[in-house]
Amino acid sequence: MPKEICEITHVHEEAVIKVQQQMPDLSGVAKFLKALSDETRLKIAYALTVEDELCVCDVASIIGSSVATASHHLRYLKDNNLAKSYRKGKQMYYSLADEHVYQIVTVAYEHVKEGIANGIDAN
Repeated sequence: MPKEICEITHVHEEAVIKVQQQMPDLSGVAKFLKALSDETRLKIAYALTVEDELCVCDVASIIGSSVATASHHLRYLKDNNLAKSYRKGKQMYYSLADEHVYQIVTVAYEHVKEGIANGIDAN
């Protein structure tokens, strides 16, 4: 198997400078993606692509956890701007924060599914 590194060192200065000058602060994006990197939180986010809103009890049942655990994960998603919530009587309902979150979750799933269909291991 060939090594996946350059065999010689030659930095393309113009390309490097161009990228460095346009590189934004990506710490918020890293935090956003970290919130989705947990499989349980990702399952919750995916569930919220199927149903527009779910109460904490629904989420607990979907992920097979206690209400307290589901609530913890939902609060984490909300704190990282991936979900929003509102109270209806004695129940808390959650939904995805906006269309961007919906698109990211569904596109990521489709990307992995496509790779698997083409024989590419997702691991």
